[in-house]
Amino acid sequence: MGFDFSSSAFQENPVYQQFVKIEVTYQKYLDQSVPHPLHRWIGFGVLVSIFLLRIIISQGWYIICYALGIYLLNLFLAFLTPKFDPSLEQELKNESIEEGIQDQGDIPNEDDEEFRPFIRRLPEFKFWYNATRAAALSLFLSLWTIFDIPVFWPILLMYFIILFTLTMRKQIQHMIKHKYLPFDFGKTKYRRAV
Repeated sequence: MGFDFSSSAFQENPVYQQFVKIEVTYQKYLDQSVPHPLHRWIGFGVLVSIFLLRIIISQGWYIICYALGIYLLNLFLAFLTPKFDPSLEQELKNESIEEGIQDQGDIPNEDDEEFRPFIRRLPEFKFWYNATRAAALSLFLSLWTIFDIPVFWPILLMYFIILFTLTMRKQIQHMIKHKYLPFDFGKTKYRRAV
């Protein structure tokens, strides 16, 4: 037999009520932070700076730092990648042409391609939220000596630099090939006529 979380006896439990209250308060503050991306990212930068300062001063926890770097790189790639991959759409278009399927308006021709805005695979808020949680967890784990596994850190640093360079090169080539820009700067901005 397990716990029945929907039962009224369980929901009347003061511990459960306090947990729900904390959860609602947490969600309220999280929702209030949505329109303030600059402040959120500054907070993330401070958190990561504290973590890196702890790593540098203590000369340890390099594995945790490496794992955080890999995770942040993975999040950043998902942030840069479009939700609907253009290469998969191109393959679908080519397959339909090879099979002799007539264009019925499902897949636009190159002449009448409609404008579709860039939609990210990982939205900015989720990127920030996951990155902040990972940085906070890394900082917490750096408080315990059990996670201080001795490694030769220059090898980890070199491997991370190589991995970052190769991954970003591949991502930039994908962006150039499919002609999309995941950032707002450099794009034409239109103003409303008064």
